[in-house]
Amino acid sequence: MSSITISAVRTRTSILDKSLSKGKGEVSLSCFALLFSELVQYCQNRVYTVPELQNKLAELGTEVGNKITDLLVLREKGGKREIKLLTILLFIKSTLWKSLFGREADKLERANDDERTYYIIEKEALVNKFISVPKDKGNLNCASFTAGIIEAVLCNCGFPAKVTAHWHKGTTYMIKFDESAIVRDKQLEDR
Repeated sequence: MSSITISAVRTRTSILDKSLSKGKGEVSLSCFALLFSELVQYCQNRVYTVPELQNKLAELGTEVGNKITDLLVLREKGGKREIKLLTILLFIKSTLWKSLFGREADKLERANDDERTYYIIEKEALVNKFISVPKDKGNLNCASFTAGIIEAVLCNCGFPAKVTAHWHKGTTYMIKFDESAIVRDKQLEDR
């Protein structure tokens, strides 16, 4: 009679089997700077004006924002999306910013004269830090890329808005919500 030996079978794990919340999400700053400057140059070679370049950067940021929304909602919120306007803005100021830049944004403010307008202020935007802007393109703000990310996250979470980047107190992201987002938020407060 021959004996049969039973041993524990090791299962192979793939990257798809690993938890989303594990692991460091850090990227080398020099690698990011090189990649982003190449992205700006790529866009610059396909447009003729500064506004076109900023729109192109915002479009690419929107693509990133579309992908990162699901990842962050799954990883940080257990699949639950924010339903209140202020909480989604705080989520962007803290969680999104930490995921993208390793720290929170500097400030979140509401416009005094318009309930639909909010500002996220960043004293020194990482996307502008390593870009040297020629004199003929002096008003270029590469933070349009980040504005595209913010806009995509807001729209994907049910808060339609237009986000633009401006030079004011460093870099200011002006978030102009669609009227439907304000009405929905007020309805939630009344409940």
